[in-house]
Amino acid sequence: MFREERGLLLASLVRRFGDLDLAEEVTSEAIEAALRHWPAEGVPARPGAWLLTTARRKAVDRLRRDQAYAARLAVLRADAERAETVAPAPDAARIAELPDDRLQLFFTCTHPALAAEDRTALTLRCLAGLTTPEVARAFLVPTATMAQRIVRAKRKIREARIPFRVPGPDELPERLPGVLQVVYSVFTEGYAASSGPRLQRLDLAEEAVRLARILRRLLPAERETAGLLALLLLVHARRDARTGPDGEPVLLEEQDRERWDRTMIEEGRDLVVQALTGGPAGPYGVQAAIAALHDEAADVESTDWAQIVALYDVLLTLTPSPVVAVNRAVAVAMRDGPGAGLALLDALAEEPRLRAYPPYAVARGDLLTRLGRAGEAAVAYREALELAGTEPERAALRRKLGE
Repeated sequence: MFREERGLLLASLVRRFGDLDLAEEVTSEAIEAALRHWPAEGVPARPGAWLLTTARRKAVDRLRRDQAYAARLAVLRADAERAETVAPAPDAARIAELPDDRLQLFFTCTHPALAAEDRTALTLRCLAGLTTPEVARAFLVPTATMAQRIVRAKRKIREARIPFRVPGPDELPERLPGVLQVVYSVFTEGYAASSGPRLQRLDLAEEAVRLARILRRLLPAERETAGLLALLLLVHARRDARTGPDGEPVLLEEQDRERWDRTMIEEGRDLVVQALTGGPAGPYGVQAAIAALHDEAADVESTDWAQIVALYDVLLTLTPSPVVAVNRAVAVAMRDGPGAGLALLDALAEEPRLRAYPPYAVARGDLLTRLGRAGEAAVAYREALELAGTEPERAALRRKLGE
């Protein structure tokens, strides 16, 4: 319940007080108070309202005690009011289209004054509730580096006096790529957890789908909102088949496709058409098209691997990335054989970002196994085992080593 309420609570407090550090501190204090009181007094009928009231009181107490802090906050609020006179806030009808404070703050935290990576990291940490190590893993950087990045983003907001407000209609499309990236990163952590006892964190994945639906309703003319929602639906449709009875990962070729959510797949396919119609495709639309080809196939053998490789070629031109290159190499292996795929993976061996990316080592191990090079495959699986973040992944890799 705390995890579910935290994002709502933090967003509401930032909107009320205009200070992210203050909101984080009193959010933590409110949760701490609940952990003290609720076991003895019982969980209130409206726990979220209890937390919000408690946090607000603590914020007011903090401001009363610290006059300097209160003065700084007053300056921030005055700046925000002046900004509203220059760029008026959306009218009431427009605000009503933003269903909750979290999404408003998603847009706010993607302010252009912040560096792109800092915007995403800050939003993931503060609004989606990911821990700093989880955010670091999403970016493939050390935890200490990510902690510094988040502190830097907060400092920039404070020193530049960036107002926390809902962007006007003309600004929303500009901010959209940053928001889409945040929602996608939340889903990625839900799809393949960076640490813990479970492979999937369905709460995060479903929250990302919910936010993507809101974005789609909010900006229906933006084709990449359709692309992102399509991608999330088409991948999330496989959730029940992705793990075995003991929670271990089940590879795509071994999944029971009867357990895939066909209603979700149909909705995703319709959205892919919208995402790819009316102009050049965006990266989420292309990824959604790849996911649709997987979901439409009866099995791995009948999958249109040639078209998937072609779509990865397009994706590499839109978003050059070593992770995309790894996925393309695996698709080439399915189209042209394991030797062709392994050659492409080996060409990426010096890419620094892949040294902390377990799927790269797993892919090499799988292709080496298919080529009968068991000794080299074992080395690759051991590398992946050292990097794996969840116990189900480690169990599956130990089994592969045993085989």
